[in-house]
Amino acid sequence: MFDRLTIRIFTIFLLTIVFFLMLIMVLPRLDSRNLTYLANKDKEAGNILAHQVENDLVNVPKDSFRWWMRFIVVMDNHQKSGQSLFIVTPNEQIITAETKNIDLVKNFREKSSNIDDPAKKIYDSQEIIGPFLVHYANTEYQLYILQQATDIQSQFVNFIFDHPFLLLALTMLASSPFLLWLSWSIAKPARGLKKAAEQVAKGNLQEWPELEKIGSSEYKATGASFNHMLRELKRMQEVQHRLFSDISHELRTPLTRLQLATALLRRKQGESSEVVRIDIEALKLDSMIGDLLSLARQQYDNNEIREFNKINLLFKQVLDNAAFEAEQIGKKFTVANLPTNHTILCYPVALCSALENVIRNAFRYSNKQIVVNFVAQQKKITITIDDDGSGVAESELEQIFRPFYRTSEARDRQSGGTGLGLAIVANAIIRDHGTVKAEKSHLGGLRIVIVLPIHKHQ
Repeated sequence: MFDRLTIRIFTIFLLTIVFFLMLIMVLPRLDSRNLTYLANKDKEAGNILAHQVENDLVNVPKDSFRWWMRFIVVMDNHQKSGQSLFIVTPNEQIITAETKNIDLVKNFREKSSNIDDPAKKIYDSQEIIGPFLVHYANTEYQLYILQQATDIQSQFVNFIFDHPFLLLALTMLASSPFLLWLSWSIAKPARGLKKAAEQVAKGNLQEWPELEKIGSSEYKATGASFNHMLRELKRMQEVQHRLFSDISHELRTPLTRLQLATALLRRKQGESSEVVRIDIEALKLDSMIGDLLSLARQQYDNNEIREFNKINLLFKQVLDNAAFEAEQIGKKFTVANLPTNHTILCYPVALCSALENVIRNAFRYSNKQIVVNFVAQQKKITITIDDDGSGVAESELEQIFRPFYRTSEARDRQSGGTGLGLAIVANAIIRDHGTVKAEKSHLGGLRIVIVLPIHKHQ
């Protein structure tokens, strides 16, 4: 039962409250300065002293001149070193040579005046014991003894007893180990679950058996559900992969027959506009199937490993290839700021392919000029790709990254694009925890802005 988190929290809370209440009730009683009743041994010693004083008082005549002075002489004869004796008369007068401590005796007498149960109380470094019965002239008197305390507690303990809030703080400190254990028992499986969730976010769908073994029963049940979810995700991923593979096979087979039939038709009847149209649409369909499968493999069948890469080394070949192609097609390709040597954590092949895809789109739709810029700031690297083409309507800038989206302009329609290129780009960048968006370019065409987080690789 204690394996349940609810029971753990309630039990620790209840134990803390009980522990606190016990301290509040018990600790004040442990204060040695409190009034305590005498043990039989101390009580007997006090009665013996009182009897000795009583025997000597028999020699003091009643109502004699300054009879109380003779009381003091008797008490002086019987008090030991460090002791002071006080006798209280029936009319509440106190007879003693130590007049400076009379107030202590008065205070103690308010708490202890029963001769059948003499008590003791500590005042700083002294203690008062009494009362003990003394008979004189057929009248009962009470004897009190002031002496050095035999059980003096430290000033620190006195300070604690005199300050309840400090006592509360010490109580909370004493209960801290239980609360720390409770916090640890809650946080440890939560950290394990967080770590597993982060791995899943990175595309790692391996199961975590330890999640079903640590923590309370609620965490174990959550771990079991989490692993069940991972199994279902892997199963769905495999089903999705098989589905796309089957679609590829089933679509490409009739497509191949269609292309073969087109070739036979061209051989029998010669070239015609209808044959050319069939051939163009078949090529579009083949390209669309290829892009669709590429997107599916990127999402559901990614075997690439995320790695730490220097930006300047990662994109060097992509930029070199782009510069070569621009020269061949007679367009101006410029890298305004060269890539930095900062490190990013990414799927290198997919990310390079995404940047290359964006640059090729810029080549395709630009008139004469393409500019690529790299800026590192605030732990992020921003890559912008500008072209001086016709651009995209502002209302469609957020839509062009959706799969199969076609703009209302002639940009995609004339090129015969499938509408999947930028969707593949967006997916690759999002997998690396980056962002991508489209804006109006200062060159007049389209600007693609890619932002990736910079990592401090250990």
